[in-house]
Amino acid sequence: MDRIALELNIEVVDLANQRMSSYDYEHLNRDDDFEPLMKRVLEHEQIIFATPIYWYAVSPAMKVFIDRISDLLELPDLKSEGRRLRGKTAYVVCTSISDEPSAAFMEAFRETFDYLGMRFGGVAHVNCHDGYLPASHDPEALKLAALVREAIQVPVKPRS
Repeated sequence: MDRIALELNIEVVDLANQRMSSYDYEHLNRDDDFEPLMKRVLEHEQIIFATPIYWYAVSPAMKVFIDRISDLLELPDLKSEGRRLRGKTAYVVCTSISDEPSAAFMEAFRETFDYLGMRFGGVAHVNCHDGYLPASHDPEALKLAALVREAIQVPVKPRS
């Protein structure tokens, strides 16, 4: 994700560093970092979801974040914010120790994006069994950056 962020000059939010509690049916967790973070996220038309793949699933922090999107669909004062997800383009950046992301992993994202009215823009996946290897992994990152750049028409950064 760092290579993509550098290429696009975008902010990366590490969800593990956010104070975000699990989804709560009684919504007693409204004083954590989720709502302020979503205000920032909703300012953008393209949203990149980046996570390692753990046992065919997203990281715990990403799971909490996705679950908490339910707050935007259920709380009367947040429903208008939830509707702002409609029409946005979502991308997935993921790593694993396989050559491809699992079908179950990708289907969960596709179903979530579809439910939220978001468009699936693409995926960048690399096998990091031996760690992140720039020579072999950067081309995949740059391919996704090009997709995002095309969608938002970000000028190419001049090489120094």
